[in-house]
Amino acid sequence: MAARQEVSAWRPRVPGVTEVFHARFTEYAYPMHVHDAWTLLIVDDGAVRYDLERHEHGTPGDTVSLLPPHVPHNGSPATPDGFRKRVVYLDSSRLGEELIGAAVDGPDLRDPELRRSVGRLHAALARPGDELEAESRLTLVGERLRAHLRRRAAERPGAPRDPALAGRLRELLDARVVEGVSLEEAARLLHAHPAHLVRAFSGAYGIAPHRYLMSRRVGRARRLLLDGLPPGEVAQAAGFYDQAHLTRHFKRLVGVTPGRYRGAR
Repeated sequence: MAARQEVSAWRPRVPGVTEVFHARFTEYAYPMHVHDAWTLLIVDDGAVRYDLERHEHGTPGDTVSLLPPHVPHNGSPATPDGFRKRVVYLDSSRLGEELIGAAVDGPDLRDPELRRSVGRLHAALARPGDELEAESRLTLVGERLRAHLRRRAAERPGAPRDPALAGRLRELLDARVVEGVSLEEAARLLHAHPAHLVRAFSGAYGIAPHRYLMSRRVGRARRLLLDGLPPGEVAQAAGFYDQAHLTRHFKRLVGVTPGRYRGAR
């Protein structure tokens, strides 16, 4: 069948929700990337396969997938006709970073009631004027998610620590998303050889430093586009060289151009 790409994206007036993203893809495959928010995902048609923390996962229609922030993942169709998905991105006010390890251990939750609740949440988020209903539904969804993750966290034998050097580089990249940092400067600031710095970061997070930084910039661009800024202004504000640079990386990570994304609602 011909390749299809249909997207709808918006930011509702609901505290804790950074973006709602609905998409239909038949052939597009996401490369490794990260988000700075929690990714709450349900698949309505087809299935997605993805790697998270170097382990393969899948999203059949009866599951809810919860991908934690800062952890690299990819995604591609697992069925011939592609997939249709609905995503809510949540900030740390809804789910704390102390639950990241438990989410990495098991991102796919088989909970029919939770799956129905997330579907009802999306229905409310799509109706302007129903923000109170959406917030109420999100509160209950968050409560159920935290119960799953806290139970899993209590059963963990002890999560491995991120290497200290990789953690310091991530903090530096997070602080310099727009202006960026060269590998030479990062090595000087962190008192490490550049090659060792790249190996430490890639080994700890499963993604190269430059790809991590680009993911953070695309995430910033998504927020600015939803704020109504035109792509030309977004490119500079998010740290890209120019609009063409933004478009190339945005399409690679999101599946559509910034202009189409901005007009998707």
